[in-house]
Amino acid sequence: MNKINIENFNDLKSWPFKEVQQILKRNGGLANFKIPKKGHILLETGYGPSGLPHIGTFGEVVRTTMVRNAFMALIDCPTKMITFSDDMDGLRKVPDNVPNKKMLSEHIGKPLTSIPDPFEKYESFGHHNNAKLKSFLDAFEFDYDFVSSTESYKSGFFDNTIIEILENYEKILEIILPTLRKERKSTYSPFLPISEKSGDVLQVKIDEYRPKSKSIIYTEPLNQKKVEVLVTGGNCKLQWKVDWAMRWMALGVDYEMCGKDLTESVDLASRICKAIGKKAPVNLIYEMFLDEKGEKISKSIGNGISVDEWLRYGSPESLSLYMFQKPKSAKKLFFDVIPKTVDEYIAHYNSYDKLEPIKKIDSPIWHIHAGNPKFFKSDITFNSLTNLVSICNTDDKEIIWSFINQYDSNLSPSSNPEFDKLIDYAINYYNDFVLPNKKYLEINSDNKIVFQDILKVLKLETSETNSAEEIQTLLYEVGKKHQFENLKDFFKLVYQVLLGQEQGPRLGSFIKLYGLQETIKIIEEKVNFHE
Repeated sequence: MNKINIENFNDLKSWPFKEVQQILKRNGGLANFKIPKKGHILLETGYGPSGLPHIGTFGEVVRTTMVRNAFMALIDCPTKMITFSDDMDGLRKVPDNVPNKKMLSEHIGKPLTSIPDPFEKYESFGHHNNAKLKSFLDAFEFDYDFVSSTESYKSGFFDNTIIEILENYEKILEIILPTLRKERKSTYSPFLPISEKSGDVLQVKIDEYRPKSKSIIYTEPLNQKKVEVLVTGGNCKLQWKVDWAMRWMALGVDYEMCGKDLTESVDLASRICKAIGKKAPVNLIYEMFLDEKGEKISKSIGNGISVDEWLRYGSPESLSLYMFQKPKSAKKLFFDVIPKTVDEYIAHYNSYDKLEPIKKIDSPIWHIHAGNPKFFKSDITFNSLTNLVSICNTDDKEIIWSFINQYDSNLSPSSNPEFDKLIDYAINYYNDFVLPNKKYLEINSDNKIVFQDILKVLKLETSETNSAEEIQTLLYEVGKKHQFENLKDFFKLVYQVLLGQEQGPRLGSFIKLYGLQETIKIIEEKVNFHE
């Protein structure tokens, strides 16, 4: 990561740099910053491996990576990012998208790493999902260290902090109990013993806490006998909110973001850290994803978009841009968002070189590419490409390239491979979303004169040397001449006749891309067909 020189840190306005300011404030401020005793700044992302990784997992890791990169560009201090898997958690319900559901149902309540793998590939269900997570993150080349809850508990890594939790259990109960319902208060404990009889993670009342012997006493549900068990060595797991606080303290986490649904958990875990005399990390609370109707995205309902689905129609960089934009605002996540975001990415990239140095550092392009953008240049939008595919009615890339090269002979797959990929995305989007919904409007006696006038303008007043804006202005005049109350209705008519859809690109830009003579030819065919 190349260091950036800036006189006033406060001049940086993008949210990752604002998060860096909070991390510095937690560690003495910019003027008094010292490398922590552990030798690095630690950023954490969390993952619950009861299901497969999804787009929210990507979002949290890519956003945390952006904060890490911003920190490294400014501060001379080592950093680490860990992805923590809560794989010692008890299985609460059987996921919908796995085989061998009956087998899994027999293991409800057991730690995920103690349950057989329903896919029959790994040591356990937890190990299977951890492997999927690591494969998922590796595919995007994230720099992270994987940490397993099971390994951390059983190896004794958490033991010292768990003992502190036991020694301070009364303070913790004072924090947690007021937030619980009456019936839950009577049985709640920070400790969840792992039953030697059933192997389950037990949600049971603790009869006695024994800090001196580092143990607790509870009643075993299967035989109603009193059992004393050490809280160390993986014999117990901690309740979620307490577990999160313990993890922060044991690992020395400086920064972790999470979804809005965990706001209360962040507050309580932070209060637990303070009660034990430790610092809680800096937290960014991001808003949840919404579907097209404004409802919360749910994996079980299936009303969201997977990472693979996004990558069929847009680049990883466009997905990163979507995650970069306004993380504290609720965001709609449905397929129509993808073309818009791809074009926003192109627009940011095209303007990047023209920005002042300070503006470059705040640009999404800087954060997406960690200050080292790769080559990509095009004034052809994704929307225009999709419409070019539409009017050509083909998924043959060579045909698409032939039109593009008439527009810009300097573009080629070898010189601009990122643009070549963009054509693939446009073809996929056209085949899956545009083609099935095409409804062409035929030229009739009412609108024929409109298209005859468009032909006159293109033939007599336009040439290959005209700019896209000049062509657009001439077409505006045709719409005005025919007294459309709203010029949008004029362009809608043209889109319906030429593209079989109600919306489309700026016609001037599209005609420049498709070609003046080709446009004249297709309009003539449609006019003559009516005759």
